Amino acid sequence: MQIEAGELLSKINQPADLKSLGELQLEQVAQELRQYIIDMVSENGGHFAASLGVVELTVALHYVMNTPYDQLIWDVGHQAYGHKILTGRRDSFETNRVMGGLSGFPKRSESEYDSFGVGHSSTSISAALGMAVASQIKGESDRQHIAVIGDGAMTGGMAFEALNHAGIEKSNLLVILNDNCMSIDPNVGALKEYLTSITTSKSYNRFRDDIASLLAKISEIGPDAFGIIKRWEKSIKGTLLKNANLFESLNFRYFGPVDGHDVIKLAKTLEDLKHIPGPKLLHVVTVKGKGYSLAEKDQTKWHAPGLFDKITGEIKKSIPTKPEAPKFQDVFGHTLVELAEQNKNIVGITPAMPSGSSMNIMMKAMPDRAFDVGIAEQHAVTFSAGLATQGLVPFCNIYSSFMQRAYDQVIHDVALQNLNVVMCLDRAGVVGADGPTHHGAYDIAFMRCIPGLTVSAPMNEEELRNLMYTAQLKDQGPFVIRYPRGKGVMPDWKRPFQALPIGKGRKITDGEEVAILSLGAIGNEAVKACQLLQQEGIFPAHYDLRYAKPLDQELLHEVFTKYKRVITLEDGCLQGGVGSAILEFMVDNNYHSQVKRLGIADEIIEHGEQEVLWEVCGYDVQGIVKTVKNMTTAIRTDTMTG
Repeated sequence: MQIEAGELLSKINQPADLKSLGELQLEQVAQELRQYIIDMVSENGGHFAASLGVVELTVALHYVMNTPYDQLIWDVGHQAYGHKILTGRRDSFETNRVMGGLSGFPKRSESEYDSFGVGHSSTSISAALGMAVASQIKGESDRQHIAVIGDGAMTGGMAFEALNHAGIEKSNLLVILNDNCMSIDPNVGALKEYLTSITTSKSYNRFRDDIASLLAKISEIGPDAFGIIKRWEKSIKGTLLKNANLFESLNFRYFGPVDGHDVIKLAKTLEDLKHIPGPKLLHVVTVKGKGYSLAEKDQTKWHAPGLFDKITGEIKKSIPTKPEAPKFQDVFGHTLVELAEQNKNIVGITPAMPSGSSMNIMMKAMPDRAFDVGIAEQHAVTFSAGLATQGLVPFCNIYSSFMQRAYDQVIHDVALQNLNVVMCLDRAGVVGADGPTHHGAYDIAFMRCIPGLTVSAPMNEEELRNLMYTAQLKDQGPFVIRYPRGKGVMPDWKRPFQALPIGKGRKITDGEEVAILSLGAIGNEAVKACQLLQQEGIFPAHYDLRYAKPLDQELLHEVFTKYKRVITLEDGCLQGGVGSAILEFMVDNNYHSQVKRLGIADEIIEHGEQEVLWEVCGYDVQGIVKTVKNMTTAIRTDTMTG
């Protein structure tokens, strides 16, 4: 279906075209932009509610600011669809999140208007401050630097670190706080309550309506007058709010809250703020999903709903013809509750991803034992460590790519103290359309080098349950369980728990000539490959390692004694991964087999469907079949020539 842009939007190929419009036409542009996003996402999928909430802000920013010279950073990039459409990517937007097409997030290599790549939250203020300081050094005093950050992303510690630093600089920095009380799930914590107190203070809101324009005029008189009015305004703000303004205390000029859906008022406010020097914060109140009633009512569901009927709101899902396997995340969520019912010491922790990780299942069943700590991965790990010192067993569920942000805490706060924190890494391996910012490519490599950690990966849902059961047994120490995005392979997954011996794998299929050693759910591709090969008279052995650390040495001695050709298979990076661990074992034990490692090569993997990315990386079913055949042919050639 061909999706047409509206009358005005169809003529906007770059922000300069937007600037040629009259101020009163901005409302029509916003309406057309919102409808275009609804049309596009309903037909092609992608993130939805976040971009709808900032349509007016996006239009106002590109109308007032001189982008790309003025540098605009979106934190997180879920909200940047309107930005992409207004900056020359309207006609290619149907390729959003499709392999070879537009990235779902701002990306520097994609457009000069994407000032900074953003896939993980809370980075925008640091990046914008770096750009602003660079502009100072280069003498670009007229250049604006704008970070648009959601109130969910503002809970990340990095955002506060950046605010703290920015407050002592004199750089031309504007932070726009997009306050909608939502990230993916509803926001939690004291910051949410603080922002609510600002937005609901009637006296303060009457006062702030006049102060922004007054400051803009005063700033034109001179620095002395500006300093006097600043001190006067700060005093009155503190009185009206009955406490000091958090952002003012960090030396930011605070403006707001303003209606984030009044595009004309936003444009006027931004024009005024351009002329006020130093670090500034504009507090904008928006509604996530604005303009699509169903998304406004259920913002979590409509964060990324998939394909849907834009008229009825029916989300399009295929109807299974037979029982389907569940998602790994749901097996985690239900199993955690089951274990917590048996073990009163189990608690659950997630950094702002209760629905994405299925921690919401425990939060509903046991609200006093499950914690959403906000977008704060470092805190989540050390909070878990604190719980563990008191005899509790925390299951800390963090996406693999987000765990990268808490690496020091894993080493310093968990491993060095040998605490029984169970780190469940969801979305391990390639994740699909979210692309390189979200691929869980590195966790095997960066976890297996830490002394004292157990690093495991289930091949199926039953193994996930059993690894979770094993991890909470007494004195297990730090325990990592990695599992992929999406569905498993076992519709009949809920089986009795069994403890799995630490560092012990299993033989799935005996064979001859070649052995495949797989780790985790990608091993199911090896099962399919073995079935195809057997039809051609080729019989590779297949072993499920289960553990990247400690390795099953008895199993490996068996493999290297019997097989001269070995294939390792992992949904993770080859540099330092489980294949590297097996090569280390082979060398240390003086074996001389030929080893071929299959996994993610030393390169950035772009976005695309998981199965397609497996093929690109060479470890899908056909890639495994090809590798086995090549090795088998080499063996038989050697035998004939020998």
